[in-house]
Amino acid sequence: MKFFDEAIITVAAGNGGNGAISFRREKYIPRGGPDGGDGGWGGDILMVADRNLNTLIDYRYTRNYRAQHGENGRGADCFGKGGSDLVLRVPEGTMIHDAATGELLADLAVDGAQAIVAKGGTGGLGNLRFKSSVNRAPRQSTPGETGEYRELRLELKVLADVGLLGLPNAGKSTFIRAVSAARPKVADYPFTTLQPNLGVVRVGANKSFVIADIPGLIRGASEGAGLGHRFLKHLQRTRVLLHIIDAAPLDPDADPVADALAIIQELRNYDEGLYAKPRWIILNKIDMIPEDERSERIAALTAALSMQGERGQIFAVSAFTSEGCTSVCQAVMNFLVAQADHA
Repeated sequence: MKFFDEAIITVAAGNGGNGAISFRREKYIPRGGPDGGDGGWGGDILMVADRNLNTLIDYRYTRNYRAQHGENGRGADCFGKGGSDLVLRVPEGTMIHDAATGELLADLAVDGAQAIVAKGGTGGLGNLRFKSSVNRAPRQSTPGETGEYRELRLELKVLADVGLLGLPNAGKSTFIRAVSAARPKVADYPFTTLQPNLGVVRVGANKSFVIADIPGLIRGASEGAGLGHRFLKHLQRTRVLLHIIDAAPLDPDADPVADALAIIQELRNYDEGLYAKPRWIILNKIDMIPEDERSERIAALTAALSMQGERGQIFAVSAFTSEGCTSVCQAVMNFLVAQADHA
């Protein structure tokens, strides 16, 4: 199924019913007085977060939603029935914006969270409401109010504990395959990942975390270059970032440290908060380095990154053979548990 993380929809709450003008008419009660009831309220439109959904695909095909109108009031003191609310279910992590103003109306970050995005109109008053000592036979009523109408922009930011970032073909998809049951596409050409992939990493009994893989970043990503810029927002809810670096590039002129620093700068250009998140370095593809050179190569890259100001943990792994991946996952789990304990 294709991943849809944005949608534009229009919502219209129900209109309130009109108040009624009516008088009681019975054989032995010649002056029964007014008995026109009020109109019913229009239905609201609510959005509710549902953990069983993971994309906004339904809102790409159906874009217009309307709640039920309230019924008009009637005679014999009968009030109109209120319109039914319309409940729209969206994935956890959906942010709802007013498309016209850009205002954030709601951030449905947890399962069951809900928000009224369009309020139904109130019902009109029947002439029963206007009866008084000086107005025994009122012939006035009020119409129901129009329900709210809005154009909404829905934006999904996936909820994950850990986010993967790096250049195309750094091995992010291979890493998530190695540590979880996720099966993203893996190939020897750039941009094999075209949409975010989520995987659940199980470290032990009742110990697991969610990891997100986004399309590879390139220089200029924060300004729209490549594919990853569209999905950087999905890293904003994560608690720690794993920066995957190709420690054994096929191009002899490639500089893994310079490439890594360029991607880090793209994070900073996009969002200072994202740049400030805890970030660990994963030196990947160590299986491609000859064994007699491996330790020296890893030490050199670690020293160079540390000199450039990288203070997070640094791991050396082979996502292809799974070497070192267990240590990374255990360290991440310990970090997340410690964060939860201090929250």
